[in-house]
Amino acid sequence: MSVSTILQANQNLLSAPSNLSQTNRNWHSAFAKIYCSTAFLSLSKTKYTSNKVSRSPSFTVVNVPLDSNDQYFKIDPKSLTELVKKKNLDKLYEFDGISGIASALKTDIEGGICSTEKDIVRRHEAFGSNTYKKPPSKSFFQFVVEAFKDLTILILLGCAVLSLAFGIKEHGPKEGWYDGGSIFVAVFLVIAVSAVSNYRQNRQFDKLSKVSNNIQIEVARNGRRQQISILDIVVGDIVCLKIGDQVPADGLFLDGHSLLLDESSMTGESDHVEVNSSHNPFLFSGTKVADGYARMLATSVGMNTLWGQMMSKMSRESGEQTPLQARLNKLTSAIGRVGLIVAFLVLLVLMFRYFTGNTTDENGNQEFIGSKTKVDNIVNAVVGIVAAAVTIVVVAIPEGLPLAVTLTLAYSMKRMMADQAMVRKLSACETMGSANVICTDKTGTLTLNQMKVTKFWLGQELIKEGSASPISPWVVELIQQGVALNTTGTVYKATSGSDIEISGSPTEKAILSWATQDLNMEMEKIKQSCTILQVEAFNSKKKRSGVMMRKKIDNTINVHWKGAAEMILAKCSSYYDASGNLKNLDNGAKEIFEHIIEGMAASSLRCIAFAHKHVSEEEQEDANDAKKLNEDSLSLIGLVGIKDPCRPGVKKAVEACQHAGVNIKMITGDNVFTAKAIATECGILTQNGLVVEGEEFRNYTQEQRLEKVDKICVMARSSPFDKLLMVQCLKQKGHVVAVTGDGTNDAPALKEADIGLSMGIQGTEVAKESSDIVIMDDNFGSVATVLKWGRCVYTNIQKFIQFQLTVNVAALVINFVAAVSSGEVPLTAVQLLWVNLIMDTLGALALATERPTSELMNKPPVGRTKPLITNVMWRNLLAQALYQIAILLTLQFRGQSIFGVNEKVKDTLIFNIFVLCQVFNEFNARKLEKKNVFKGIHKNKLFLGIIAITIILQVLMVEFLKKFADTERLNWSQWGACISIAAASWPIGWLVKCIPVPEKPFLSYLKWRSRY
Repeated sequence: MSVSTILQANQNLLSAPSNLSQTNRNWHSAFAKIYCSTAFLSLSKTKYTSNKVSRSPSFTVVNVPLDSNDQYFKIDPKSLTELVKKKNLDKLYEFDGISGIASALKTDIEGGICSTEKDIVRRHEAFGSNTYKKPPSKSFFQFVVEAFKDLTILILLGCAVLSLAFGIKEHGPKEGWYDGGSIFVAVFLVIAVSAVSNYRQNRQFDKLSKVSNNIQIEVARNGRRQQISILDIVVGDIVCLKIGDQVPADGLFLDGHSLLLDESSMTGESDHVEVNSSHNPFLFSGTKVADGYARMLATSVGMNTLWGQMMSKMSRESGEQTPLQARLNKLTSAIGRVGLIVAFLVLLVLMFRYFTGNTTDENGNQEFIGSKTKVDNIVNAVVGIVAAAVTIVVVAIPEGLPLAVTLTLAYSMKRMMADQAMVRKLSACETMGSANVICTDKTGTLTLNQMKVTKFWLGQELIKEGSASPISPWVVELIQQGVALNTTGTVYKATSGSDIEISGSPTEKAILSWATQDLNMEMEKIKQSCTILQVEAFNSKKKRSGVMMRKKIDNTINVHWKGAAEMILAKCSSYYDASGNLKNLDNGAKEIFEHIIEGMAASSLRCIAFAHKHVSEEEQEDANDAKKLNEDSLSLIGLVGIKDPCRPGVKKAVEACQHAGVNIKMITGDNVFTAKAIATECGILTQNGLVVEGEEFRNYTQEQRLEKVDKICVMARSSPFDKLLMVQCLKQKGHVVAVTGDGTNDAPALKEADIGLSMGIQGTEVAKESSDIVIMDDNFGSVATVLKWGRCVYTNIQKFIQFQLTVNVAALVINFVAAVSSGEVPLTAVQLLWVNLIMDTLGALALATERPTSELMNKPPVGRTKPLITNVMWRNLLAQALYQIAILLTLQFRGQSIFGVNEKVKDTLIFNIFVLCQVFNEFNARKLEKKNVFKGIHKNKLFLGIIAITIILQVLMVEFLKKFADTERLNWSQWGACISIAAASWPIGWLVKCIPVPEKPFLSYLKWRSRY
């Protein structure tokens, strides 16, 4: 059978008759495929048994083309993943090393990938994106189910079912569903509101999680360095890593120096792992750079990495319980126990009155007549009594307190994000309100972090800006080498145009910009003319960085150092003058240089020194063995002064914090004179304040540290350990401490502090992960805003506690007294559930969303042990509760005669006045101490909206939902009387605030008496 015959048969078979049904057409198609496959198989057998191999055109028919991406990239994702995962060096050599893999991935080792849209899409299709599958968030239905698990809700639902069943049996479906149906509707309304608020909070956490996971990473693309999101990293990217960075993908070490990785997040091992090109070139996603810097080639991203697989199984829990929530839960339990006791007593009294025949029905007939009473009627009555008792428990238990905390924290987190502060830990919101000491960095927090070299000293001569001509070419070459080779920054100059792009830290950018513009430094030429032999990377402990390099032209070896001026000066034994002459650095010359450094520092300049030393081959080998550069007997090349101006408004923010009773301390790595100048300019250094150096503070005894720590305003030349030591001393003295930090070494201090504040721009990923709040703009003004928000959260919770406890006390006393005296509960289950909804949810929403005001910064910080319910709150809530109890009990016993109405209208009046009292008291709760409760109310649209909604719903309940709420319509005069009685809570609130209260908490007197 020939190929042409098979193809012809195939064509005939595939063209199925049009009159066949769909099922028959499917069978026809399947048969055609089987037939053709068998035919081709027989043809191939015939071909291989023949002696002559014919070049049949059948090859073109059966050819299956490979995927275009498989053809483009010469390596598959699985091989790359396994290579790094198993740290397989042999396999790496099979691929011709890292350069071979880069070539297979179409990556230029120097310039990175060609990041066209087509290239990025192709890499995504072949290797995946740098994202991981997240576990699905909780659905709204799950929150509804959780709300149903509340015991009191379940009891109420049981009562509703029984009430509905007996009501329908007794009065028929048309009339009998009202009581049970009303409870059902009220319960479902409470559940719905609770589920919606929890669901929205969960969504809020998801949004914050996305923001916090969107880390910026430096990569090389199209021949230049640029910042991109970690989510945009693709396989083949050249990633530039420095101290504190998170490794964004699995990859291979290209080049770098002294790279140490913290792999504890992956392996649990605390020891740092050295990564180099010879023995261990493998980097894992999720690990942190502990020291050094490097460039890596990304080989696996997203779900192809071990980190991605781990993260896909982890979900961020939003159920973190803050200290304030824990305290409120205790308060809720205590109030709940009182409510249970009252409800149990009410249950006993009502049961006793019913079964002793002391209750009557609507017609005045005795309800229980022993054995003559129907079982249905007894069960119905008992269900009603149990429902009333359970409803009292529902009202008594202030489950709105945790909800209020959740709402105010979620609201404040959202608003703080707009104010440049991202909350990573909920507890930090409230703890910040208690902070009374803030330890702040200088650079970037108090200053703008926009650095520029303004002074340049060569020898003992000040070189004017732009006048590099009188300087010796040899000295210029040394400075250029010291700048170009001893840096983590880069200078990129496009082939077309003269624009220069400089990347790196603000200090590095300032020095590179100065050298490029004033000294005509060509960075690429210098790098190509030299070979780097060894590097000591900069960190905040050493305050300097060094590089050993060999000039290719003459094989001479030099060590270049750059760092804090007085530290470099201490290592020097000679210096160059502008003419290139090497002079001895004796004591007299050293004093002159010290005065130069102090003079620049007093002008708020950061002083950086450059030094070098010629090294022999033997010294170079010793340095390699010791893994440490020679730093003795250096020759000072020059000094630069870098200006970093103070942020506008920082002095005002510092004064606001100090006025609020918060002590500000500046902890910086700069020298004493620079630190003192900046601290004075910002208003941190007070008249009696102390300025110390880190080493001096470190060398104090523990007693001396504790004695002096409160007086210290500035700590200069501090190490991360000194910062940690200060935080520990402050906490030992009982202070609530907030600390700012941006470096990897700041992590211990950030964790030790009560509130760790990391910097969003300059902060490393390690610092951010150790912190509670990320200051997105690195501005001290934002720290002051966070302080204000913290106080606002605490005050809003107190407002709600006062409001809710007023309702609780009033409702419990009224129901208990009425039940004991008359055997009736004036507020029905549905009415109490409605009150519960007003105070728990709508009240929490209204009071928990008040924005911070300037008044908050006029009060001292709240101590961590201060009681939640202050004397002021007790005064306010007891006054309002007593007024409500007096009015409503009067109406309960004399309401019919006072208003000349029947009992049903009297009960409606009690319900209406009770609800309206809460509405008016909500205004009182806005200000705990201020008499003018309406100040700034126009700014809180949500509060006014909730008040309006509450009033509208109350009118609907009374006037239109008679059977649902068990109410009667009221006339205009009765509505006027209700509003007038409820409005009296305003003047009462004003008068009560005139009564002074002692500072010592009321409850402390009870504790004192219990001891004696």
